[in-house]
Amino acid sequence: MAENGEVTIVGTGARLEGNVVSAGNLRIDGQVKGQINADGDVVLSPQSQVEADIRSQNVSVAGRFKGNILVKGKAHLARGGRIDGNITSKTLVVEEGGIFHGQSNMDAGAGSGSPSTQASQQSAGAAAKEGEEKKPDQVKV
Repeated sequence: MAENGEVTIVGTGARLEGNVVSAGNLRIDGQVKGQINADGDVVLSPQSQVEADIRSQNVSVAGRFKGNILVKGKAHLARGGRIDGNITSKTLVVEEGGIFHGQSNMDAGAGSGSPSTQASQQSAGAAAKEGEEKKPDQVKV
């Protein structure tokens, strides 16, 4: 959780469309469609319905979520929660009764961009370096 303890709440009857940005933690009880960026944690309560991409420190999903999740720490899917989309996190916890349709990429550097992009950039960089020292037909990829 964020150090200042600040929590932004999207109430049960609320429906937001667009970009939601929070300097602290965010709890969603209502409906959100768009982008969610939080410096702290994002919690989707059991009655929440969210169609968005989430970027935050940690996320906990107990409601219905459709989109992609990119967190620096832990992604948690609670009993009764549903995720239709991809998750990139350092840690993933799926409780019994949680439904997950998508791909999971667990990476220690989850918050710093797409891990597959980083890996391909590192491979390309290594190949280019080898190419300088060896003939092109000897480059290992």
